[in-house]
Amino acid sequence: MEVRLQKILAQWGIASRREAEEMIRRSRVRINGVLAHLGQKVNPQTDKITVDGKPVVTKQRPALRYLLLNKPAGVVSTCYDPQGRKTVLDLLPEELRQGSGIHPVGRLDTDSTGALLLTNDGELTFSLTHPSHSVPKTYSVLVKGHPSEVVLQAWRQGVLLEGRKTRPAQVRLIESFSTNSRLEIVLKEGRNRQIRRIAEQLGYPVIELHRTAIGPIQLQRPKQPYLKPGNYRSLKDDEMRFLQQQIKHTPIKDSAELRSVINHDMVQKKE
Repeated sequence: MEVRLQKILAQWGIASRREAEEMIRRSRVRINGVLAHLGQKVNPQTDKITVDGKPVVTKQRPALRYLLLNKPAGVVSTCYDPQGRKTVLDLLPEELRQGSGIHPVGRLDTDSTGALLLTNDGELTFSLTHPSHSVPKTYSVLVKGHPSEVVLQAWRQGVLLEGRKTRPAQVRLIESFSTNSRLEIVLKEGRNRQIRRIAEQLGYPVIELHRTAIGPIQLQRPKQPYLKPGNYRSLKDDEMRFLQQQIKHTPIKDSAELRSVINHDMVQKKE
């Protein structure tokens, strides 16, 4: 049975679908010795697939892993950084960094901290980062100044960014200090540096931005120690059930059919 190449690479844990597509664009993948192209279909039982000259076979597929990381500031949410900065994979032990296909699900910008999912389940990554899904993400945000209730209400209703209004958000004041304020913000979208850009636009620049939860997946679980910066843990059964439920009833088309949407989403998430 023939399946699109990027889907196979994702299913085998080689990379996320988006990363697989980028690998194909960069001529790193060959099928039976011939350079692969986007949208190409292959038969994994009969076709020889190589990445960077190394053959890929189904028996090499690593066990699927699902991790929650508390990302520190200054670490980039990518598998590789051409500028040589520390990446989230550098925080993992060698056995997870090499040959497992683990990658971040979505991004936190370099200066932001907190909850970030890592997995080698390319299909799950594709689904959770697809525009059709709206997994809520909770942030603790320290801003300069003291935004009024009028400002907070405007934020809740949506703000124009580059001519497109943001989705409604939950925004509430947690604590006021002498010159700053701490807010809790829950978003169901992830446009490029969205919280920072809105806060700047409204006149209350962000000082610190920390993601505390992705849906019910929290850095602080009941009766368990807080996940310290730079540390990670495997997801619990209830957390996995939540993720699977998020994608269960939503049809996902092949990435080639949604390329224009995905490319736009990738641009939005770049730092």
